[in-house]
Amino acid sequence: MHEVRSEIAPPPVGPYSQAIRSGSLVFVSGQLGLDPETGKLAPDVRSQARAALENIGRVLEAAGLGYGSVVKVTVLLRDMSDFSAVNEVYATFFDHPCPARAAFAVVGLPLNALVEIEAVAETGSEAIDGRPD
Repeated sequence: MHEVRSEIAPPPVGPYSQAIRSGSLVFVSGQLGLDPETGKLAPDVRSQARAALENIGRVLEAAGLGYGSVVKVTVLLRDMSDFSAVNEVYATFFDHPCPARAAFAVVGLPLNALVEIEAVAETGSEAIDGRPD
């Protein structure tokens, strides 16, 4: 097990790693819609989703990977009525075939965020889909 850390993504808000590489998998911890420079949440669910996905990209980059390496995503929403808005943003980050995904409504998220997104990436994905990461 090896820690993956990006200096250009927000630091964890608790006692956990931004990501862990274990074997051929990289587990990216849930990312909030935080601006890495200010540490503040973006103002609405669309901008929080975009920032969370950009932060995932920064962590993936630190692992030498990209969005094309992602095989599984979990989206946590404070309000399920935001599902469509988050989907619109999400669709701009992933090409077909999109990663497997689950989305859940939760009672609350850290820092009172509207969305949190985590991802699992596979380091050998280029051999699977033929696309560079």
